[in-house]
Amino acid sequence: MKVLLLVLGLSALVWAQDGPNQSGSATVARPRPKPGATTNTPDAQPATPAPADDTQAAIPSKLSPKATKDKSEQADATFTAETNVVTVDVAVLDNKGNPIPGLTKDKFRILEDNVPQTISQFDVGEAPMTIALVIEFSNRFQQIYSRGWFETLNDVYLFSQMLKPDDYAAVIAFDLKAEILTDFTNDRAKLQEALARLRVAGFSESNMFDALTDTADRMSKIEGRKAILYIGSGIDTFSRMTYDKTRKSLQESGVPVYSVGTMQVTRMMAESSGMMGAIANLDFLQADNELRTFAKETGGQAFFPRFLQEMPQVFNSLTKSLRSEYTLGYSSNNQARDGKFRRISVQLVDPETGQPVRMTDEKGKPFKYTIVAKAGYTAPRAVE
Repeated sequence: MKVLLLVLGLSALVWAQDGPNQSGSATVARPRPKPGATTNTPDAQPATPAPADDTQAAIPSKLSPKATKDKSEQADATFTAETNVVTVDVAVLDNKGNPIPGLTKDKFRILEDNVPQTISQFDVGEAPMTIALVIEFSNRFQQIYSRGWFETLNDVYLFSQMLKPDDYAAVIAFDLKAEILTDFTNDRAKLQEALARLRVAGFSESNMFDALTDTADRMSKIEGRKAILYIGSGIDTFSRMTYDKTRKSLQESGVPVYSVGTMQVTRMMAESSGMMGAIANLDFLQADNELRTFAKETGGQAFFPRFLQEMPQVFNSLTKSLRSEYTLGYSSNNQARDGKFRRISVQLVDPETGQPVRMTDEKGKPFKYTIVAKAGYTAPRAVE
């Protein structure tokens, strides 16, 4: 008996010196090891994740400002080019909004801060598009089964049907905050699934400025023909971004903004019946002006259809403008890496006289044409 007690005492002493069991109780939940992690040694580190599939969209799955900042810093840090090559997508439209084809390189002139530039790249023809559909979907104007709700859904579904197999699109809806319903994809089933979620709005806020700037920032690194298509009233209620900051941010992103203003019919009816006061009317007029400004300064267009029957023509004009652009490239005479905004002006001139090109219709009558191009770009900064 004494021997047994002595053995038990020695065992307790050894246990006390070793300390408590570090493996944890079976009833305590432990974090699940990350995929690829090595767990047989205490100092093991997670294995390097597999590289992302090249088919994944460039836009992140969540609207995280931190993620955007990190990506921007990484992109800026890898800048090694010695020449500031500027690419400008240009659409030339007649007085009916139709693209004018057949223009040659020698008819274009580009001015950067009023200094003529030498065009080194020229391309024309239809090209696939990368479109971010930024849709206002709030209880302010899109309550379920309201006129605004039906109008918004009609516009979005109609445009999605005009996309071609090689086009990529993302669907982003916003009220108080923006939510990516589907990332960039050319899978029409995924787009339809995302659009089917536009049923019940969550909040009455309409933070347009935040939604536009966040989306433009994420698209700024995408190559090829790209654009934001905004569908909504143009009213902003609670954004952290101001109008002036939004305007500057969109200019610097280099992403054209095309806008389809909704609520036109509702506004007309409210005005004629006396249900809309002067202040509310002023808010809508200001919203229209802001959408026009965003479009003009980024190289896009703004449409304000009054009837649903106009929508096919609006979207047809929009897609033609995007696909039938002239792509011009030049190496800026100003190679300073100062991070300043530089204004761009695109003109059509007669190569022999230097005078503006005169356009005539099939009957020989002159008409006014419109040149759509971004207002400028922000020069890169020197890598420190």
